[in-house]
Amino acid sequence: MKLLWLIICVIGITFASLLIGSADIKPLAALYALLGQGEPAHVLIMQQLRVPRAVLGLAIGAGLGASGAALQGYSRNPLADPGILGFSACAALGAVTALYFGLRAYVPLFALLGAGLGAALLLIWVRQRQRASVLILAGVGLGALATALTGLIMNFAPNPWALSEIVYWMMGSLREAGPSALLYCLPLTAIGLILLFITAPDLRALALGEDTAQSLGVSLPRLQILLVTGVAFCVGSGVAAAGAIGFVGLFIPHILRALIGADPARLVPTSALAGGGFLVLADIATRAISSNGATLYLGILTSLIGVPFFLWLATRKMPS
Repeated sequence: MKLLWLIICVIGITFASLLIGSADIKPLAALYALLGQGEPAHVLIMQQLRVPRAVLGLAIGAGLGASGAALQGYSRNPLADPGILGFSACAALGAVTALYFGLRAYVPLFALLGAGLGAALLLIWVRQRQRASVLILAGVGLGALATALTGLIMNFAPNPWALSEIVYWMMGSLREAGPSALLYCLPLTAIGLILLFITAPDLRALALGEDTAQSLGVSLPRLQILLVTGVAFCVGSGVAAAGAIGFVGLFIPHILRALIGADPARLVPTSALAGGGFLVLADIATRAISSNGATLYLGILTSLIGVPFFLWLATRKMPS
């Protein structure tokens, strides 16, 4: 029943996102425009702008939510999130590199290459060390290195306009979402989600401990490869399409854990669904605020929501 209500909420949020924008389109006119009928301007706005933006929000949020749930199950730490493996920072480094050299059209490609390179380096580093703690520590180090290199590139930005473009891109936004972004984001996110869904049964066994999981037939090297690759696909495609968006993968799985339990077989797919709905809802909020003259970026809003939750969660988990 809870899952049914969640699905209904996500559908309602998605349809609401199609009705909000600078152009006032009534619900019935929006429905006709979705079918390619009605005023040409409405058809163009719905099919080329609002639908891709909503679908992209669902995909990116789903990837972040599922990645967070899988990583929390793997590390057995509710404070883990998709950025802990460093792929967000690596993808951002690739995108910033493209912006630095004036290759604005190749930002998605460079971001995907950055995430892929980060995943390859991480797997090479931990291939002989199958402990979750080693993977997490290596990921934190990789992310710190990528962040430092990103800062170095920004430090040597050729002019203020290039620097401002980099800074605004790193804030994260769905404002430039279009059909072209869906062509690479949807299939890559789908691949990542499938890999993460495959890990769910192994993550359930891993909750009993790594030695116990191995005795039950879980292959830790296989699990590690599936997890790292799945997170890299989800996070890399999300950063490539919309910039850096944080904290979704942290608090969505934790909230759902209190509602449906900690079983990864249920938590990972449900976090994907809830993550997509939450990101679309957050994007609605950014549009509502930005329509008053100020521009609020999606990554800023999710951080404003996520940081207080993170501090509260960290305080709860501290031993007395």
